[in-house]
Amino acid sequence: MEGYDGQFLTMDDYEFDGRRVYVRLDINSPINPITGEIIGSSRFRSHVETVNLLRHSKVVLVGHQSRPGKEDFTSLRQHAMEMQRVLGRRVQFIDELFGERVSREVLSMSDGDIIMLENTRFYSEEANLDTEDIEVMERTHIVQNLSKLFDYYVIDAFPAIHRAQTSLVGFRRIRPNVAGRLIQREVSMLDRFLRSRDRPKYAILAGAKIDDSIKVARSFLRSGLVDRVITGGVVANAFLWAAGRHIGKKNMEFIKKNNKNYEELLETCRSLLRDYGDRIVMPVDGVLSPSGKRHILTEPVPDDQILADIGVDTIVQYSEMVASARGIFMNGPMGMYEIEEYSAGTFEVFRAVASSDGITVAGGGHTLSALEKLGAINRITHASTGGGALISYLSGEKMPVLEALKESRAIFKGR
Repeated sequence: MEGYDGQFLTMDDYEFDGRRVYVRLDINSPINPITGEIIGSSRFRSHVETVNLLRHSKVVLVGHQSRPGKEDFTSLRQHAMEMQRVLGRRVQFIDELFGERVSREVLSMSDGDIIMLENTRFYSEEANLDTEDIEVMERTHIVQNLSKLFDYYVIDAFPAIHRAQTSLVGFRRIRPNVAGRLIQREVSMLDRFLRSRDRPKYAILAGAKIDDSIKVARSFLRSGLVDRVITGGVVANAFLWAAGRHIGKKNMEFIKKNNKNYEELLETCRSLLRDYGDRIVMPVDGVLSPSGKRHILTEPVPDDQILADIGVDTIVQYSEMVASARGIFMNGPMGMYEIEEYSAGTFEVFRAVASSDGITVAGGGHTLSALEKLGAINRITHASTGGGALISYLSGEKMPVLEALKESRAIFKGR
């Protein structure tokens, strides 16, 4: 996993003053389902260094929020306001991604101006096109329109480096594509975790995205990168179900509804439990919703209840394990931490991680949001902005965005 270090152009390779610069960020953030407000500003702050280095340039920010069909799939208007607040500089929002209005506004910018364009995934050429065929991408309206406007393309969207999407990799042969400071920092810190030989090393895999977590659990266990995988949230539910526990109708239906390939995922869990059962740690108790009762997980979960948090015995067990660790990777909350009654598991385990003397890496939007709410984010060795990208990187997969940056370097070769 050290292969990407030094393999792409950085912001030290060019002079950006007075230039028009496209900056692809990842400010995809948790949205409060009740108020519609952005939860946490960590992803916005992660790009401040990159944007501030372009203080004397004409900067156009490009990003996405969620994907079609999701409740939090929304315009970036509010994101522009949040970025303005974080930067302390005016950010103009344009509710289009390309077209005459965008071209007119970009071409009339002055040095120091910042514009944010609309959610890239509002457009099918981004949302539905995930391909490494660069010629297909270069024929899209997105590339055809935006390729005429910019001198440089700074790619800083680390959480999306595993996506071969148009706004991320489609410009690599047209003008220099340069890694922003966030991507530089992420690659350096993750390589440090991967190379560390200090033991024991644990991975805390939790949250609702079981596909990613099961994939990284398999990779980590097979490679021996970690000594144990500690599970929480829906990830734990999947392993409990695969282990033959009755997790209740509502919890099973949540997994089925959100994972079309749930049978395949459960079979992977069963296989991992057969091969590495002594290295996979599952909750022994939980907290139910809406009853609020503690439930011992050797007993069947009632069909009308949701497992909303880990229980007190599990909190104690996980916290003791974390205290002994020399390396910890964590991705995902232990339960429905946004609701106070079900936040104890997440906050207690995260508090233990923040107190660790070992190298600690945390990733995922909800993970960083919870750490931020706890006031513990600055006590983590590396708070990664990545979720699925982080997991894919640590699993040793090829990263399309980093590959595109390498290709652009080969074409444009520095200054």
